Amino acid sequence: MRISKAIVRIDSAKTESDLLEFSVADLDDLKKAKTRLERPSLTAKIAGLVGRPIEAGFKLLPKNWNQKVGKVTEAALLKGLDLSIRTMGKRETRQAHDWLHKAVVTGSGMAAGAVGPYSLFVELPFATGVMLRSIAEIARSEGHDVSLVQTKLECLEVLALGGKGAEDDSVETGYWSVRGALAKSVSEAATHLAQKGLTDKGAPPLARLVAAIASRFGGVVTEEAVAIAIPIVGAVSGGAINYLFMNHFQEMARGHFVVKRLEKKYGRALVEKTYSDLVI
Repeated sequence: MRISKAIVRIDSAKTESDLLEFSVADLDDLKKAKTRLERPSLTAKIAGLVGRPIEAGFKLLPKNWNQKVGKVTEAALLKGLDLSIRTMGKRETRQAHDWLHKAVVTGSGMAAGAVGPYSLFVELPFATGVMLRSIAEIARSEGHDVSLVQTKLECLEVLALGGKGAEDDSVETGYWSVRGALAKSVSEAATHLAQKGLTDKGAPPLARLVAAIASRFGGVVTEEAVAIAIPIVGAVSGGAINYLFMNHFQEMARGHFVVKRLEKKYGRALVEKTYSDLVI
């Protein structure tokens, strides 16, 4: 049977040598991935859930809160990466258990919401580990080898998608911009982990990557803290916000690892250009 193809032009020239074939199925997958990756940021979703009270919630947080969240977030990312490396070593493709992971973090979020913002320092490492496990399962379901260091770091990279970093007012925050900003750090960290593993967690290459991701992921963690700091709202929305967290990063992971799969087949340049040209 002849498989239909969608022809994608990679530049303005019209010679036959300047054309590559993108299958209709792969083009559809890329369009779905773009739809996922270009959704509103997680901070916008949290604000939409909680509404106006979230502005008042910032006043309820302790002093130096952002600094404390930053340190806890970096530690949570390292622990989550360690968990991923230790427990996701099987290569075969399997279906991801999205709803199971949603249920687990929703329950932990409800408990955190009932206690208050300081509960995040206990709940965040646990929830981050569950999220990274879910992201790794999604990567595996898309055919990626989760035993590879590069794949594990790409799982960590997902947590930088859809959040806002400290410098986001002056830079682009789209999917390709975030990947471009992290590319060097991911490469250096991959080289370090391949040589030494996680024995030296404070090594500059790994520390730079974790700090870069934490600066973005920590932003949405602060939004969660603000929400659960609000009396009554916190107890109600803690679980809902964690559900948003998990659902958002599962969607980001599906889009990201579809793009990575297609890059292996067509090359990054063609995939990036085709992604940019797609209308959603």
